[in-house]
Amino acid sequence: MTKERIRVENIIKLFGESAQAGLKLLQAGRGKDEIHDETGAVLGLDNVSFTVNEGEILVVMGLSGSGKSTMLRCINRLIEPTSGSIKVDGTEVTTLTKQQLVDFRREKFGMVFQHFALFPNRTIAENVEYGLEVQGVARKIRRQKALEAIELVGLKGWADKLPGQLSGGMQQRAGLARALAVNADILLMDEAFSALDPLIRRDMQDELGTLQRNLKKTVVFVSHDLDEAIHLGGRIVLMKDGAIVQSGYPEEILLNPQGDYVRRFVEHIDVSSVVTLGYLASRGIPGLFEQSKACEAYPIIQDKEGQGFIVTCDRNMPVGRVSRDALSATTSQNMPLASLMLRGVQTAPARTILKEVLPKLAQEPEGIAVVDDDGRYLGLITQSAALRAISGSTGIAETHELTGETPWIGQSPNSRWTDTVTSSSAG
Repeated sequence: MTKERIRVENIIKLFGESAQAGLKLLQAGRGKDEIHDETGAVLGLDNVSFTVNEGEILVVMGLSGSGKSTMLRCINRLIEPTSGSIKVDGTEVTTLTKQQLVDFRREKFGMVFQHFALFPNRTIAENVEYGLEVQGVARKIRRQKALEAIELVGLKGWADKLPGQLSGGMQQRAGLARALAVNADILLMDEAFSALDPLIRRDMQDELGTLQRNLKKTVVFVSHDLDEAIHLGGRIVLMKDGAIVQSGYPEEILLNPQGDYVRRFVEHIDVSSVVTLGYLASRGIPGLFEQSKACEAYPIIQDKEGQGFIVTCDRNMPVGRVSRDALSATTSQNMPLASLMLRGVQTAPARTILKEVLPKLAQEPEGIAVVDDDGRYLGLITQSAALRAISGSTGIAETHELTGETPWIGQSPNSRWTDTVTSSSAG
């Protein structure tokens, strides 16, 4: 079972001295502009709710003024929410006293800001160990932990340098090391890489992904850049005017944008470079066991689309393909399926992005068998499914809704589809 680390429920934030008066108007159904005109209060967050699971990267994103940074700061109460609930590991953060909150922050959170916030007169090691120093950790122990964190982010050998002697990307690594040194397993990152040059920024995104996979940190990452959100690969919470307009994995948002705002947000993204075969693979086209008889196999595929069907061995691995015509011509016989099939079938891992298999798929009118990391059959990716995805058709979602199935989520970069694959292909 996946452990829930953060639960945000119905968070409202109104700025200004008349926040409570504004809250009453909001609860009465009044809009943002009406509230401001009548009370002067500014609505920053409007009933925001989401959860974050252990080891997950959740990207909270939106344009400037959408409320994403306000929401992040509400989690550790750098900004006080006007109403609502925030639970971290079951503790209601909104009810903590001032001292309890200070202690709770030190125990649970590491925070990385857009601007590096390093002390210019302290060495990198002294900057990294600062949080431990505040906690009262002995000098020898905190220096050891600081050096370990510095090495972890790739700054070994730079511990005695001053921040001004490091590049922007190296300073951001130092900021990340400072958050890691206190051993907080929840990282709150506010536009952490947006001040960096594009190439350094991509390196830092890769670095964060590697750290998250190795250390199993839980990360809430604020960004205004959809490309960055997609590259990080976690769930996305997309905000506008203080409210969530859509949430889900990148594939879900790209293929099924809800409303014009989201459509404009995703319109420049190359879907084939993001969506994975595990997401597109149809479970409605079953694999047929090679040791079964033709008369047993035909009823299974009789009402299914397509002319060719995957045949699997006793380990559920694709071994060939059999045509509808071959099966229908022998339904009254006990002919083994193995004698009717053509040996050999094109396969591709579920974590593969669509773009990588398009040339191969163009040569396979009956589709490619999608497999898990152990080579077990998951489903079929067809030319029509690929075309629907690339063209932005909603047919993919509709197909799964009609069959009562949920599409597999692909790997990019964390293994969010593994549990589903394991349970669905066991045996």
